[in-house]
Amino acid sequence: MPLYQVIVLGVVQGLTEFLPISSTAHLWLIPWLFHWNDPGLTFDVALHVGTLLAVLIYFFRTWVDLLLLGCGVKKQIAGVAYRPALFWFLVLATVPAGLVGWFFQEQAETSWRQPNIIAGSFILVALLMAWAEKVGHGKKDVAHVGFVDSLWVGAAQALAPIPGVSRAGITMTAALFRNMNRSAAARFSFLLSTPIIAGAALKAGMDLAHGGIAPGMVMPFVVGVLVSGIVGYATISFFLKFLQFGTFKIFIYYRIILGIIVLALAFFLGPEAA
Repeated sequence: MPLYQVIVLGVVQGLTEFLPISSTAHLWLIPWLFHWNDPGLTFDVALHVGTLLAVLIYFFRTWVDLLLLGCGVKKQIAGVAYRPALFWFLVLATVPAGLVGWFFQEQAETSWRQPNIIAGSFILVALLMAWAEKVGHGKKDVAHVGFVDSLWVGAAQALAPIPGVSRAGITMTAALFRNMNRSAAARFSFLLSTPIIAGAALKAGMDLAHGGIAPGMVMPFVVGVLVSGIVGYATISFFLKFLQFGTFKIFIYYRIILGIIVLALAFFLGPEAA
């Protein structure tokens, strides 16, 4: 696998995993457009490991605090009024996406990866995001997320295996509908994504363990982990700061425009190009 492809796909994974624009769709679209070979399972594991490390390192202190609160070891966290049950809310909210991912993984990786599905998902979620931006009150922060909020966002995350939906996009949209402010929507989405990314990395790693790392893939694996991890960490940091004063409008426009472009390319290139 050429090094430039490793770097490009690592950057794409690090950016799109944590922005509301769908990493799955972009990692499928770029090789499709440029006629690159499928990077294979080894590289897929590398990308998942990289972004998992990014979110774990960034939110390590938060996860420790939530766990200690949830288990009753601590009664409160200095400077942050998290609900003691928030850790368990996050665990419960992970269940729907875990079940869908387990039972529909094959479809998500094969028959659902079609230009029309990706384009439709891009546009539909963009419209939902625009609606949520308009009707959400945006007053609730992560410290005040409740049981119903968690279930609502967790149920939305179950749609994430559909290429083009975007785990970040659909969960942040659902959070906006539950009146979370933009920063809280992103932060809760990232926390909620951690177990799912970990599960995906673990499952892919177990599959890889049966056959081992493919010949010539050690260097792409290492570079893929580093690039996706570094870019992912930087993306989380930037995005949370951006949402303190910015909106989701740029991502709404991006999704709609890209969806239209994908539909046009699929029409002109024909189904055999996919």
